[in-house]
Amino acid sequence: MNAIVDFFQYILNSEEIIRTGGLVVITLIVFAENGLFFAFFLPGDYLVFLAGVFCGTRTLDVPISLLLICMISAAILGSLVGYLFGRFFGHRLETQRESFFFKKKNIETTRKYFDKYGSRTLIISRFLPIVRTFAPILAGLVRMPWPGFMTYNIVGGTVWILGLTGGGYLFGERFPWIVDYVQYVILFFLAITTFTVVKGYFNARKQEF
Repeated sequence: MNAIVDFFQYILNSEEIIRTGGLVVITLIVFAENGLFFAFFLPGDYLVFLAGVFCGTRTLDVPISLLLICMISAAILGSLVGYLFGRFFGHRLETQRESFFFKKKNIETTRKYFDKYGSRTLIISRFLPIVRTFAPILAGLVRMPWPGFMTYNIVGGTVWILGLTGGGYLFGERFPWIVDYVQYVILFFLAITTFTVVKGYFNARKQEF
């Protein structure tokens, strides 16, 4: 049991992942969080931002070009896997029992974004935790046309990574002392994430009444 707890503490600790796991682990987490329904809880925005910061301060000793290519590819391929899963197996999610790794409300929240924004949800969702994971799955479930999905998938993944990882790199390169306050960066992103999820929940509740 302690080993399981330690594992979850590790994968939820972005700083530790970057310092010890390096590029490979970062890439795998970005891939999983962008389309595998059971990986919705993994760190997303603040992981890709901190990866850029650590690359800018040379704590993560890889070229920024390689980091961006790996993370953009992981984001696009992760969503593609989610789309294919939704297209061929998504109907099973509608009847699956709820657990920590799957909540039906996550699908319903994502469906509301599709109703409101249409295909643009695949771009907007990149900056929304949980919705980012379920958007490609739902796109596959409703059989969104392949060319349209790939277009929004590529644009969304590229904008997300260039915006956060690229921005983090420039920030870390210009203000290298930020690594001493990385916990506050994480708290900032957690606050934004919590606000977004809570706001989405109450908006969904208003639409029900």
